[in-house]
Formats: sequence, structure tokens, C-alpha cells
Amino acid sequence: MGRSADYSKQKCALAGALDIVGEPWTLLILRDSFRGITRFEQWQESLGLARNVLASRLKSLVRDGVLETRVYCERPRRHEYVLTQKGYDLRPALLHLMDWGIKHVYGEESPDAELIHSCGHRVAPQTHCAHCSGELLPYDITLRRIPEARAVGELRLVAEAL
Repeated sequence: MGRSADYSKQKCALAGALDIVGEPWTLLILRDSFRGITRFEQWQESLGLARNVLASRLKSLVRDGVLETRVYCERPRRHEYVLTQKGYDLRPALLHLMDWGIKHVYGEESPDAELIHSCGHRVAPQTHCAHCSGELLPYDITLRRIPEARAVGELRLVAEAL
């Protein structure tokens, strides 16, 4: 299956991430991983995905270190796919994307699921600074290119006024 985009010439963290998780079906495979699905047949049942496409996506995720294989049956030899730490680190991104989909795709319509925290309230994911715990608002973020930061200066990420 051919790629729809080539990010190899981009020197950008977002492009690099898309190169790993930007293929069709990949985020849904990861969603199901966080729901506890680990076996090929489970994904096939959940997603209705062609075997060759699912096999290709799983192989890519293993190659990129997002999932790893573990033998769960010796005869016949079968593997399950489990999240690595690199895979678990995608959890905030998936939570934010799901929250965005609930807000901006479904609007007033009820989606098939919602995120509920252990306190019983709906989750509204937020991103905070690890240093000061302040919420990361678009106008508070500066993108500094390294090592060119001194020569180029800093690029300010500014939210457009609506």
C-alpha cells in the first residue's frame, strides 16, 4: 500500500510523529491497544480491517518501537502485540484527539463514548507546563529552533483572534 505523504525531507518533530502514526488505521489500532486489545483477531473484529493492511500496520508499529510482540501460544506459535513505553507516551495525544472529535466532529450529537475520570466527571484533557504547572495556551508558547535558535531568533506561536 503506497504512502499518501512523504515526510522524509521534513526536519520537524510533528512530521516525524506523523511518519510513525499518520497512516490510516494506525491511531485506531492504538486506541484499541489502550482498550486492552492485543491480538490480531481482536483488531480484525473491532476494526473490520483487511488482514494485509492490519498486518502491515502492526509490523510498522513494532518496527518503530510503539508495540512489541510477545508469544502467548507455542503451538501453534502466536504473538500478541503490547504497547511499549513509547506507545504509552502517545496516550495524551490520543486523549486530546478524542476530546477534539467529541467537541468538533459530533457537536450536540452524542458520540459512541465519552472519557470519564475516576472521580466520575467527564475528562477535558489539558496540557500543562512541567515546570510551573501553567496551562499551555497558544500565545504562551515559543518554538525555538535548535541549534539555529541564536541565529534565527525565536518564532512566536500566536493564536489568531476569532
